[in-house]
Amino acid sequence: MGDPTYHLVTLGCPKNQVDSDKLEGVLAADGLSPVGEAGDADLIVVNTCAFIEEARQESIDTVLALADERRDGARLVVTGCMAERYGGDLEAALPEVDRVAGFGVPVTLGRRSGADAAPAPAFDLLNLPRPASTRPWAYVKVAEGCDRSCGFCAIPSFRGPQRSRSVESILAEVEALEAREVVLVAQDLASFGRDQGVGERAIVPLVAQVAERVDRVRLLYLYPSDLTDSLVEAVLATGVPYFDLSLQHVSRPLLRRMRRWGDGDRFRERIAAIRSAEPEAVFRSNFIVGYPGETEEDHDALLTFVEEVGVDWCGFFAYSEEADTYAAGLDGTVPAGLVAERLAELGELQDGITARRRDELIGCEVEVLVDEPGVGRTWREAPEIDGVVMVPEVLPVRGFHSVTVTGALGPDLEAA
Repeated sequence: MGDPTYHLVTLGCPKNQVDSDKLEGVLAADGLSPVGEAGDADLIVVNTCAFIEEARQESIDTVLALADERRDGARLVVTGCMAERYGGDLEAALPEVDRVAGFGVPVTLGRRSGADAAPAPAFDLLNLPRPASTRPWAYVKVAEGCDRSCGFCAIPSFRGPQRSRSVESILAEVEALEAREVVLVAQDLASFGRDQGVGERAIVPLVAQVAERVDRVRLLYLYPSDLTDSLVEAVLATGVPYFDLSLQHVSRPLLRRMRRWGDGDRFRERIAAIRSAEPEAVFRSNFIVGYPGETEEDHDALLTFVEEVGVDWCGFFAYSEEADTYAAGLDGTVPAGLVAERLAELGELQDGITARRRDELIGCEVEVLVDEPGVGRTWREAPEIDGVVMVPEVLPVRGFHSVTVTGALGPDLEAA
């Protein structure tokens, strides 16, 4: 017989992808080899997402589908946010699953010989080493958990308070990944180091140090109140003027009900200041639609902001009530039909803005990092969430190449 095999499925955000990469390192160290089909694996691992109801349902559907695909004798393990948040309840609800393993719990074969077996030792998932990236880019998680108390979010209840990694461990991981582009992520990236008593003094030099080691460094999930002048300058100095700002809404009263900072005017001023310093700066954001108490006036304010500010990339998400959050006890529920109408209106508006932004690049010479044959990205596109640039398939993967944009198809570009 050959080595035992595993099949790992990752759901949810980039931070989950980092966890999965580290789990793969553990599995490889234990002698397991990856396979592309669940039906060929001795061990199937599902790294779940529990952020909103839609994500939880996708996780459950995936687990059930994989349970049907697995071969006789194969084990099915559920890990990630759903496992950590719901634990025993999830295990009872899914008899198809052999084990529900929270963060830092081993998921390998042979570490559980029965219900009476001694607990396996936990490990520090955040600081586990990772194998070299198989792609030209890689996410690097610099912290775990969150100290904020946003009204809609349950993440701190199961991810815990913020725990920043040491700069040394982060830089060692960056070098080991051998990626051309590194995307720094955390639940609250700009607060990196605050739990260690250094606040923004930590994220600013970290950005510079990572930029010394890779061709591109990109930051995701920036809380707007922590976007200081020094952090903006650090981002601009990398040559990747890409700003992912977690705004959530622009109505001041609604943001206070969300337990969030800011308002539309402050956001406008900050974005305008960055564009003044770097006219080509690209912005991404996300907004919640239908949060309890959202009025037509609030919605109109968001529409106006989106139209006037013209954020390049934007996601809109229907509010999902989460147990044990502040928002779960609020009145002013917005009817589902109205939420759907507002989402459609915002989505149509944003699609037009994004398309215009992309059309402006037609005829321009741009530099792309080729992620896979025929597909690349300029610095304007974050991996997996933004558009791509379709390039000649002869261009080598992992290389940077100059191409000319010849057309645009919605969020995607064509180049030769």
